Amino acid sequence: MATGNHLGGSIVTGRLAGKVAIITGAGSVGPGWGNGRAAALLFAREGAAIVATDISPEAFQETEALLQEAGADYWFQPCDVTNGDSVSALVAGAIDRYGRLDVLLNNVGGSARGGAVEMTEELWLKQLNYNLTSVFLTCKHVLPLMKATGGGSIVNTASTSGIRWTGAAQVAYAAAKAGVIQFSRVTAVEYAPWNIRVNTVVPGQMHTPMVEARLAGQREGGDVAALLAKRQSRIPLPFMGDGRDTANAALFLASDDARFVTGTEIIVDGGMSARCD
Repeated sequence: MATGNHLGGSIVTGRLAGKVAIITGAGSVGPGWGNGRAAALLFAREGAAIVATDISPEAFQETEALLQEAGADYWFQPCDVTNGDSVSALVAGAIDRYGRLDVLLNNVGGSARGGAVEMTEELWLKQLNYNLTSVFLTCKHVLPLMKATGGGSIVNTASTSGIRWTGAAQVAYAAAKAGVIQFSRVTAVEYAPWNIRVNTVVPGQMHTPMVEARLAGQREGGDVAALLAKRQSRIPLPFMGDGRDTANAALFLASDDARFVTGTEIIVDGGMSARCD
């Protein structure tokens, strides 16, 4: 895998030329390739104008530096995607600036540990809101615009936690990500007559900045190496993917290369979910 601020040998082909793409969660909790950061740069390199959003302007700073270095056409607007008014303002601002929306990529999400007994009701609801309601709200405001302009592509980011046990009880996160998958399928069928495609990327246990910033503290007492080793042991391929791998799958689904693909998922997990042991 490539390292540094490069997208792993991606070949620029203009697959999103002339398109406008909203990317939520375009910032990152730390250095490295989060899903949103990688997608923002990759989509920009492929010709899209990027409407980037994150709840934290500070989290977007490194992404912004990469976009500027690439000469990207982008606009950043802070947004709380769990708040309908905030999402509405984001979409209205994007239309004011670019006049249309062709792609929506939902990247916001995060897990909290706990099973059905020990998890508080408050945390359960917060997790559902963060991981699932956020997808509902962005789609709610974007779909009418795509319908009015002749179509578009929505790519939602779920997780292998939504399809199987992945090593820890995180029941709300798992339920929400399973919900993202089914929400995408239902919405895909409903809006197919208007040439709107809705698909889901399902990443596995990737090495994103979230590992160092949050997960190691939750799972291994802050021991990053121990957590990475445990996660790698579940993956048949001899390396761990990162946000660039998620972004490449999202790019395919967002592009016209996937013009006949809707209501389905691409699993990006190095073979982890195919194992039975």
